Amino acid sequence: MKNILVTGGCGFIGSNFIRTILQERDDIHIINLDKLTYAGNPANLREFEFDPYYTFVKGDICNAELVDFIFYHYKIKYVINFAAESHVDRSILGSQIFYQTNVLGTNVLLEAARRYEVEKFLQVSTDEVYGSLGETGLFTEQTPLSPNSPYSSSKAGADLMALAFYHTYGLPVVITRCSNNYGPYQFPEKLIPLMTINALNNKKLPVYGDGLNVRDWIYVIDHNKAIELVFEKGKVGEVYNIGASQEMKNIDIVKLILKYLGKDESLIEYVKDRPGHDRRYAIDSTKIQTELGWKPQYKFEDAIKETIQWYINNKTWWQNIINGDYLKYYEEQYGQK
Repeated sequence: MKNILVTGGCGFIGSNFIRTILQERDDIHIINLDKLTYAGNPANLREFEFDPYYTFVKGDICNAELVDFIFYHYKIKYVINFAAESHVDRSILGSQIFYQTNVLGTNVLLEAARRYEVEKFLQVSTDEVYGSLGETGLFTEQTPLSPNSPYSSSKAGADLMALAFYHTYGLPVVITRCSNNYGPYQFPEKLIPLMTINALNNKKLPVYGDGLNVRDWIYVIDHNKAIELVFEKGKVGEVYNIGASQEMKNIDIVKLILKYLGKDESLIEYVKDRPGHDRRYAIDSTKIQTELGWKPQYKFEDAIKETIQWYINNKTWWQNIINGDYLKYYEEQYGQK
């Protein structure tokens, strides 16, 4: 039985990962450490509350005393670090918490992992650390880091620190860098759930700039299957890019959502572009495909429909979120409720 510390497991990607592991495996005990910030929702994993292979601990990865206790008490030998402040827009409004959690918090985890001699430390990162692409080209693992937002710079800092622990202390670190995720349980500030929920409520759909920014989209289940594979077979000290080669312009995704929901494009409202908005991301995932045998299983046109339908079927989940602090943030970000 592997005792795995999964941090940030109540968030979007982390909770989908835990859900898959608990449903498909019986050789892993997951200890989920989550601070339950605005995007961490325990309802994402409510059905596993009494699962003998799952333990939830509410706490902050920056709390070195708590982290040390968890490593000692649960005899942690494996770590998968999802925990992060992850929204670019919020990092522009206030950057400090991003560096606290994403850099200092990762340092606390790495130091504990070193003391307790873990056997694998998987740092979950993002393609945003590479910066912005022009109209052509792909991010490879050799692409120089060139982060353009407080969020992406904090993730780049964490990546470099993790690799430094590998080179300096021999800590068995591996890093994954993924393109934009979508799927169930994603917090409504991100593009696809935001546009879906606004359309369902007949509200304006705020689109930054000209809407032509391009992202490489991957279904969260495909991403998590890749993470599981890297955790099991990834070579320590290496970086693995994860992408599904599904490039889409933001505006095309918005129009697709409106079409699926039978809504008029007059709901689209172009708003002032955010500062330093990267124009295009695109991932070359040749390495993980050739070395580890991973490949995406979901086509965008199918998985996006499943995702939209999930939000239609789970109104209670997102209606409980859209209040209070979220509405305050939304008004500040887009100038409207």
